[in-house]
Amino acid sequence: MWRASKAAIVSALALGVAASSAAYAASRRTWNVGERHVDELLQLMDADKNGRVSKEEFMSFMSAEFDRLDRDKNRELTRAELTRLPYYGGREHVNPHK
Repeated sequence: MWRASKAAIVSALALGVAASSAAYAASRRTWNVGERHVDELLQLMDADKNGRVSKEEFMSFMSAEFDRLDRDKNRELTRAELTRLPYYGGREHVNPHK
């Protein structure tokens, strides 16, 4: 009885470690993708190319993004207009679920 319980506990722990390792690897990949997007965004916003984004650069970038997304130019963004976010490398994001 004790051997069966011990084996079940060891198996459960092994499965937990394997699942935890897989989850960590997936989160690390997600983190790396996020870091690349941050680097791309920094390059897009950093107008004077000093490696930092000033409030003026940030506001200028966001204003231009708002204008780009506001397809009907009514100074308001709709859900449909916001689903065009984000774009990287000059390409607009295409929702694969549509």
